[in-house]
Amino acid sequence: MKTAILALLIGASLCAASAARATTPEAPIVATGAVPDEAAKAAILARLREVFGAERVVDQISVGGVTSPPRWAEQVQRSITPHLKGVSAGSLSVDGTQVALNGTVASDQARKALASEVAASFNNQFVVKNGLAVAAGEQQLLDQTLGNRIVEFESGKATLTPTGQQILDEMAKALQSVKGRRVEIIGHTDSDGSRVSNLALSQARANEVQRYLVAKGGDAAMLSTTGMGPDRPVASNASPEGRARNRRIEFRVLAP
Repeated sequence: MKTAILALLIGASLCAASAARATTPEAPIVATGAVPDEAAKAAILARLREVFGAERVVDQISVGGVTSPPRWAEQVQRSITPHLKGVSAGSLSVDGTQVALNGTVASDQARKALASEVAASFNNQFVVKNGLAVAAGEQQLLDQTLGNRIVEFESGKATLTPTGQQILDEMAKALQSVKGRRVEIIGHTDSDGSRVSNLALSQARANEVQRYLVAKGGDAAMLSTTGMGPDRPVASNASPEGRARNRRIEFRVLAP
């Protein structure tokens, strides 16, 4: 008997995905493959909808006719992490105990973090292959301009500090080199406080960055904003240093 397989197609252009795109502003997540029972399917779909939103998930999973290793569905669920949202035109495939992660991410830091997170979701029976690539060209320019610096705001507010403004002055110049490409400004917070307030604060800060860059000559139509709150940490929130790293602004060049 065949072993269970699940393939998540992120931003795929399959027929079913194209149909979903007509009513969904973001690229769909197409779930295909075969799982051993309805419980496994329901659990995996529930996790996908929790992470990506129900409107983005296209269900093409079949049930029955396959076997799976112990705790297979549970480990697959753990591998469906919010960091997968940062993958463009990619996939996560779990074929029995063979795991393949492919697609494009914004930075080498994101590539390593996601690969590590997915690998940690599975026990040592599984083999994880990292096929993620870093976006080239314009994204690298923005990443290099920002470097490892944090766009600073006044504590608990969406007011830029002078240091934050100085960094954005440099980013404004870099954005002139990526004219014609859409850029998403993403706000992040640490986990202190409520998630609701952190989501609102991260959105307000992303909006303030957009306002500042437009005032410096940026094209408002090409700059979008998203507030992720505490949902995509890049460090542990258990230490002051980790929380400082998580309070950040990210710039992502979007696909044409």
